Amino acid sequence: MKPRTRARSLALQVLYEVDIANHPPADTLRSRLEESPLSNELSDFARQIIFGVLPLTHSLDHLISKYAPEWPLDQIAAIDRNILRMALWEFAVLKETPIKVAINEAVELAKLFGSDSAPRFVNGVLGALADHQHEIQQAISKA
Repeated sequence: MKPRTRARSLALQVLYEVDIANHPPADTLRSRLEESPLSNELSDFARQIIFGVLPLTHSLDHLISKYAPEWPLDQIAAIDRNILRMALWEFAVLKETPIKVAINEAVELAKLFGSDSAPRFVNGVLGALADHQHEIQQAISKA
């Protein structure tokens, strides 16, 4: 697994645990890093994702619902929902990751953690969101 993919994987595990079990994010991150240590640069990247996504969860969910309405959020598996949030955050908020890279990374995470249909699903939803990238970036900057 590529180094930044490992960091994203760890961030996803933390976001999933926080989403499902409502555990404190800092404690969850610390525990994940003890289990799977990363370099300082990669742990900083994972931390940036986690603490970038968490305060914007409601806004990210709203944008996913608005621009991909054929996939109601309450029917999306928690792991897939968090993969979508992360990818959307990377290309709409962080803006350092090219959209194609964010989508490819999300599909890879879906292959690792999701169901058999998750990669196609994640690719489809993110493709719909990518079509509205500029509108999403404007909406998120106002949030």
